[in-house]
Amino acid sequence: MESYQIFKEAFKNCSPKEIASELGVSLSLVYKWAQEQSESGSGSRNPLDRLLEIIRLTKEERIVEWLCEKNNGYFVRNPPSACDKGFEVLPATNEIVAQFSNLLSRISKAALDSSITLDEAEEIREQWDRLKCFGEGFVRCCEEGDFTKMADAEEKEEKEEPRRTLY
Repeated sequence: MESYQIFKEAFKNCSPKEIASELGVSLSLVYKWAQEQSESGSGSRNPLDRLLEIIRLTKEERIVEWLCEKNNGYFVRNPPSACDKGFEVLPATNEIVAQFSNLLSRISKAALDSSITLDEAEEIREQWDRLKCFGEGFVRCCEEGDFTKMADAEEKEEKEEPRRTLY
């Protein structure tokens, strides 16, 4: 989905006039955010496009993490697609079930003493984030119709520097 389309959808929930008033910008500018940019002059570079450019320039993913946190969410980067031809859905399905089982086992071990330490919580968070990344890779492979290189993508993810969190 393009950024201007997000604004079109958002305007179903909130009036552009209210947004313009709250932000102290013109109503016509707010309307232009919901139009595709073109050489004829329609549309305008909207705040989402600008924020995306700031993230690209700063290479600072904490901006996205902060936005997610402020909206009661948590950012997990999608793994790169590793799907080629050679559809092997059963091993991929078994792997995702095994990873989920490992996570549940870790949670159970941590909770045996009816409390979870900060170190245990951090380990659970790391395992949960890996599972979410693997799950996203699984869904992408479902969409693309291939699973043969999914394990390679997981290995690469594990070798990368751990994600920083804001808490």
